[in-house]
Amino acid sequence: MLDELPLSVTHEVRDRCLCLHLQRAARAIGRHFDDALRPFDLTNGQFSLLMSLNRPAVAAPTIGEIAQLLAMDRTTLTANLKPLERRKLLKIAVDEKDKRSRRLKITTAGQKLLARAVPVWRATHDEIDRLLVGKPDALRADLDGLARGK
Repeated sequence: MLDELPLSVTHEVRDRCLCLHLQRAARAIGRHFDDALRPFDLTNGQFSLLMSLNRPAVAAPTIGEIAQLLAMDRTTLTANLKPLERRKLLKIAVDEKDKRSRRLKITTAGQKLLARAVPVWRATHDEIDRLLVGKPDALRADLDGLARGK
């Protein structure tokens, strides 16, 4: 026979669970950015992925480096790269030094798309920042600390 938990424990978890609150907020913010970026045929995840590649050509990152930066597993990242590669927004190339590794490079088309999308991203961010009760920069710092385990 299973022990039953009182409803008060359910309420405690509902009200206290940071994981639940962060997941709900992340989904809501993600939907907001997805809506804003829809005219560019981008999701918020694709925007972040392309932005992570916006760096000097000499520093083309590996799939593993981008997976770590975006806190994604390599398999999920690889699946997310495919539609962007088909749209010619990024290139996946074999690493010249390690043939098992792949390097990612944003294309000119990807850079142009990002340049058009950034003003919309900024305006959307400004809207969300205004909705926050506390200080947005402090929240970002706290979330970054949690992500880094510090």
